[in-house]
Amino acid sequence: MFKVLVVDDDKALRLTVSSAFKERNYIVDEAENGEVAINKVMASKFDLVLLDVNMPKLSGIEALKQIKAYDSSIIVLMLTAYSNVKDAVEAVRLGAYNYLEKPIKSDDLVALVDKALKAHSFVKTASLSAPAAVVTAGEDKGLVGSSQEMKRVYSFIDKLARVDTSVLIRGESGTGKELVARAIHMNGLRKEERFVAINCSAIPENLIESEFFGHEKGAFTGADSRKIGKFQYADGGTLFLDEIGDISHTLQVKLLRALQEQKFTPVGSNREVEVNVRIIAATNRNLEEMIQKGEFREDLFYRLNVLPIYLPPLRERKDDINPLIDHFIQKFNQTYGQKITVTSDEAKALLLKYNWPGNIRELENVIEHAFVIESSDMITTSSLPDSIRGLSRAIRSSVSRDNSNLGNVSDNQDSESSKDELTFAIDLNHLDFQTQKEEFEKHFIMSALKVFNGKINQTALHANIPKKTLLRKLEKYGLSAKDYQDLDD
Repeated sequence: MFKVLVVDDDKALRLTVSSAFKERNYIVDEAENGEVAINKVMASKFDLVLLDVNMPKLSGIEALKQIKAYDSSIIVLMLTAYSNVKDAVEAVRLGAYNYLEKPIKSDDLVALVDKALKAHSFVKTASLSAPAAVVTAGEDKGLVGSSQEMKRVYSFIDKLARVDTSVLIRGESGTGKELVARAIHMNGLRKEERFVAINCSAIPENLIESEFFGHEKGAFTGADSRKIGKFQYADGGTLFLDEIGDISHTLQVKLLRALQEQKFTPVGSNREVEVNVRIIAATNRNLEEMIQKGEFREDLFYRLNVLPIYLPPLRERKDDINPLIDHFIQKFNQTYGQKITVTSDEAKALLLKYNWPGNIRELENVIEHAFVIESSDMITTSSLPDSIRGLSRAIRSSVSRDNSNLGNVSDNQDSESSKDELTFAIDLNHLDFQTQKEEFEKHFIMSALKVFNGKINQTALHANIPKKTLLRKLEKYGLSAKDYQDLDD
């Protein structure tokens, strides 16, 4: 239940506004001036503060600054008379979500509060998905602590929301890059305008320029009508370019020009279209390495990389798995109308041990999988996917074999060892790094294939091996995935 603080020196107005909130079952408190408001904020946790601009003792602007300095996650809405609209606009730049002009209409208040709370929910979700994020260029990453880091994330999104420069979000697939982008937009200066997302890797090469900039009728085969591109559709708002590292060199040139000049030419046209968009880009690729190889333009990189953000993979922040599990349990209880409350100790232990190559997205899918399978009020190991339960069995089996073979050194290791005997021993009489590395690699792949029953996609995903690399290694070592299907554990 949301807790709201109404701050105004007009007692009648406080009563009116408080009544509107109480009708929506909010917990409401009141304060007659800025000083009292600050004391109440520091004494109790509020989700939203409705704050008058012009008050005795401490103005609304000064109270806003102190509230945001104390806890930037609190939503602040400003109340203002028409003559003080300039002050209210300045308050938005200082961190207020928005403002309302007096006299207040209940419908307008409710609509604005609903929108503010929706924006707030994006910040909360983003903070769960990315509780370690760095704004300062040159830093690598800033890890993590659950409750302490939440405030850092609120603060980080709050700072980005108040500026209008380009942002580059970096991190592996599934770390929550689009959630962070949406949170920045919905709490920023362009929140009333569109947020338009485009996945650069999901569009065929011959169509991506048209998706970006639009095209004229007859510009190419199949172009039977004029089309507005994403840049023009997002005019005034935010354009989120996901997987920006996957676009061609030619399109990089055109994108750079559009960013620099805020104008572009649709495909098949000789007219220029002017736009005003904020760019938030994201990638899971090493752009610096691509620059060195000539695959990504350095000038485009610096144009996008004004405010870089790094989202660490889930395996580097295991402390956040439990809060995420609780978050997804609550989400899927609502989705499926179930009443699952907890995760069994054994299931939770498996989830904590797992490496999560698919990050937050994979964890969400695992919990949803459990909701579909589970018939009790608790997530148990039996409702977890085979990949996680199978990996646990493989770990126990591997530990058992390692203990029984501890200290054994093979003088003549058979490189064609049986697929049922997946032990690996170092030959101390023939210490050669390259040879031993390849033997380990071969046995690792054999073990992974056995765990995932020879399924290429599952093995590549959960063993964290790119599929192309896995296929190449299978050919190199003369292995066949079919040999590992339906083996007994």
